Amino acid sequence: MTRKIDIFDTTLRDGEQSPGASMNTEEKLVIARELLRMNVDIIEAGFPISSPGDFESVRKISELAGYDAVVCGLTRAIERDIVVCADALKFAKRPRIHTGIGVSKSHIYDKLRIDEDTCVERAVAAVECAKRYVDDVQFYAEDAGRSDYDFLVRIIQAVVDAGASVVNIPDTTGYSLPDEFGRRINYLIQHVQGIENVTVSVHCHNDLGMATALALAGVANGARQIECTINGLGERAGNTAMEEVVMAIKMHQQELDAHTDINTTEFTKASRLVASTTGMMVQANKAIVGANAFAHSSGIHQDGVLKKRDTYEIIDPAEVGAGMSQIVLTARSGHAALKHRLEELGYDFEPEKLDQIYDAFLSLADKKKEVYDEDLESLVNERDRLVDALYSLESVQVSCGFPLRPTATVTINVPGDELVTVCEWGTGPIDAVYKAINKIINVENDLSEFSVQSVTRGIDALGEVTVRVKAKNGEIFTGRGADGDIIVSSTKAYLNALNRLIAEKR
Repeated sequence: MTRKIDIFDTTLRDGEQSPGASMNTEEKLVIARELLRMNVDIIEAGFPISSPGDFESVRKISELAGYDAVVCGLTRAIERDIVVCADALKFAKRPRIHTGIGVSKSHIYDKLRIDEDTCVERAVAAVECAKRYVDDVQFYAEDAGRSDYDFLVRIIQAVVDAGASVVNIPDTTGYSLPDEFGRRINYLIQHVQGIENVTVSVHCHNDLGMATALALAGVANGARQIECTINGLGERAGNTAMEEVVMAIKMHQQELDAHTDINTTEFTKASRLVASTTGMMVQANKAIVGANAFAHSSGIHQDGVLKKRDTYEIIDPAEVGAGMSQIVLTARSGHAALKHRLEELGYDFEPEKLDQIYDAFLSLADKKKEVYDEDLESLVNERDRLVDALYSLESVQVSCGFPLRPTATVTINVPGDELVTVCEWGTGPIDAVYKAINKIINVENDLSEFSVQSVTRGIDALGEVTVRVKAKNGEIFTGRGADGDIIVSSTKAYLNALNRLIAEKR
């Protein structure tokens, strides 16, 4: 059986320290409920002395969690902090006080302006004070990643002897390299007497983009708790992302001799909840929960994934609540991806017809970043509208604007494969186009309706135009056209309506 790694979530404390990510008590309670659904082991609910709101959040989350999770409050190594934190946690079924002090030379001499002996004395006093209120006391050695090895051993030995149940070794500035951080954890385990009776925790920051790697290095060298946040939220570049480190452990359970009890199917939901609550949106290429995490646009990748998912995906999207793999249709997509998507939409084409649609698809994809399902349906319908058309559009060009007179030049392929070009002007570009068409296709009609709508989202969306024309006998004919250029859509729609009218007349 592999070692159980406790997941200590600090989204509501360290995550909230990310500029612009502050949350009120009700918002914190909503996220806390989601953390409980995820089966998080410890929820760091806040820093009670920092504000009345934080105090109230810790108190309410303490009541909410019951026995399902440890509820933790942060303090400095100051007695008043600890007393207030204990008061906020008084209703918690499983309370923990998280207290500590800076241990690097920078923190001891530059920030605190004390010596090493005083630092150790304050650390021990804080742990002993917290132990008077709760049994579970966690000590953090702030900036341990840049501290002297032997002094770190000295202060951790002192707090373990004072009764700390968890010792937190943070790389507060994200400075360390994974191998070095792993050696630091191993050095502590080898040199602190009685450390086997406490939990070694790691709290890593992402300043150099290595927070997940640092946390895993800690686990590989004996750490049994990881402090992390949803979406990697946190100060500066953020913290270890829970979704990343948990899935990495799941993928490498045997190598790391580790597992967690996290319900990973909640990751996508939790990510969206935290993003919407804090306003800190997740980048599209973010591991595990980003919009593109399971999306494939390369034709080679799409072909592989369609044949067998794990050719390009090491994680089943369903494992993290992301539904299923996404085949994103772009100019780099191949026949296999297009055929797959059309079949999902209910279309089944012979190879020759599929080739024709693929050519039209590539032409559209060159104009758009992404081709959506609605685009494909419009593309297929557009192809159907061209079948057996007597008159087809060869080209259309307009010039308009203030103070120009709207002018259109239209070239149409008429029966007998003859190209006819006409130039006309009108009250607007569409009027000019339709007048030019009427000169070429001399059939009496009355335009009774014209409407345009976006087929898909985005500024590069296809515009679909619907027109209705009334024949001399009063019969109504509908025409549709779709294109990225609304003038072209309008031209195609009118030609489609006239082709229907003429076909019926014949």
